[in-house]
Amino acid sequence: MRFDLQVIASWIEPGSRVLDLGCGRGSLLGHLRDERQVRGTGIERDEDKVLTGIGRGLTVVHGDMNEEVRDYPDNAFDYVILSQALMQVFEAEALIKEMLRVGRRAVVSFPNFSHWRHRLQMLFKGRAPVSRELPYEWFDTPNIRVITLRDFKRFCEMLAIPIRKECAIRTHHHEESGKIVRFKPEIFATYGIYLLGQPGEKP
Repeated sequence: MRFDLQVIASWIEPGSRVLDLGCGRGSLLGHLRDERQVRGTGIERDEDKVLTGIGRGLTVVHGDMNEEVRDYPDNAFDYVILSQALMQVFEAEALIKEMLRVGRRAVVSFPNFSHWRHRLQMLFKGRAPVSRELPYEWFDTPNIRVITLRDFKRFCEMLAIPIRKECAIRTHHHEESGKIVRFKPEIFATYGIYLLGQPGEKP
């Protein structure tokens, strides 16, 4: 399992109710079911991935996560997870609010656009960065935005969403190994992972 998913899994309390948005083939859900006895549901748009997840015995809904999440009642889950998909969400604020409506906690992860390699590509090549974490050219990317760690923290402050845990990591795209970055994470981390509480909730 990807290193970032290993970090996320370590934050999930055993026996929790979990909703995984854009769950892919169910790698995280399967791990949480087997290792932490969660009651998990996934939402995935890719039909082949949905079938793979169902074949693994997982509960996976085929559909658009932006729409499907609205069908769940308030506080239906303990955790709602959005892993490496925030860059592709058209209405990011609306989705995160929905995540915190249907879940007690939300987990969000994304590639860090302010990583030093991206900065150097912009500085010396004058081109939109391309890396393992952001492997597409500007004209064929599914991403509609780029995000830095500081941008996301500022976003949470603006909406009064408390960050309960945060972890900056250095790992390559889809690799199982990696390291936690504590020194200058905005420069040296390739991904950021955040555990969010309810808006206005006291620390």
